[in-house]
Amino acid sequence: MSPTGAPRAFGPLVTTDWLSDNLAAPDLRIADVRWYLDPARKGRDAYRAGHVPGAIFLDIDADLAAPGGARGGPLGRHPWPSPEQMDRVMSAAGVGERTRVVAYDDQSGAIAARLWYLLRAYGHENVAVLDGGFPKWQAEGRPIDTTTTFATPAAFHARPQTGVVLTKTDMRSLAPGALVLDARAPERYLGEAEPIDPRAGHIPGACNAPFAANLTKDPVPVFRKPEELRAHYTALGAEKEPPVVYCGSGVTACHDLLALELAGLRGRLYAGSWSEWSSDPSLPVELRTRT
Repeated sequence: MSPTGAPRAFGPLVTTDWLSDNLAAPDLRIADVRWYLDPARKGRDAYRAGHVPGAIFLDIDADLAAPGGARGGPLGRHPWPSPEQMDRVMSAAGVGERTRVVAYDDQSGAIAARLWYLLRAYGHENVAVLDGGFPKWQAEGRPIDTTTTFATPAAFHARPQTGVVLTKTDMRSLAPGALVLDARAPERYLGEAEPIDPRAGHIPGACNAPFAANLTKDPVPVFRKPEELRAHYTALGAEKEPPVVYCGSGVTACHDLLALELAGLRGRLYAGSWSEWSSDPSLPVELRTRT
């Protein structure tokens, strides 16, 4: 997805050591994108309570999704933002053509990967996710700031890349047997539980690839080794064709897409994801039981 002449990318992950060593780099923008499904918890409150020094806060609902999706709409709970919105938000965030961006959260990259994929899909390759996120940063006793950082505006120009984001129409046009991965937890994929979207179940034919399977079992999880991720996704068929990945609203699916990138594979995002699909009564759903 790199535009011609763009600076050589870094990432897609950086370690806490790397970030600590580069905190003062003038071309670096750190983005705190913490967000919670529980409406009683607010990412901005978590940011104000303490964040990586120099980090700005970006809100998934207001900044990294198009308007109208927070309560669930026809395009899903987190509609894909337009190039114009990305220009406005990223410019205000101080992201220019040559800016390196590091995104982090406190959910092992499940939220931060949305910003990683957004920027990549809009032609900005210099973006990475902090492996282990804020919990690892805290656990290592690294500095934490409570002051709000305001970025110096920069000029961001979105360059939409083709074929990396699919619509509902694209999904309905997929060839029979196309590989589709559902990044949600097994109980939501199976239809045993559905806490937020209109219908339970999954897109017919989709395979379950919960994003938690991308992570180690450490007290502070990090991404598994590339060779382990490649074996995991190869077993699902991703070596034969780039899968389409979805989740509840197009956020945690990006964690699978990041894992695929680490594995040396490629994938595509169904942006509307289950929140869009399940809102359309004309579309089929599939339920399964555990074996």
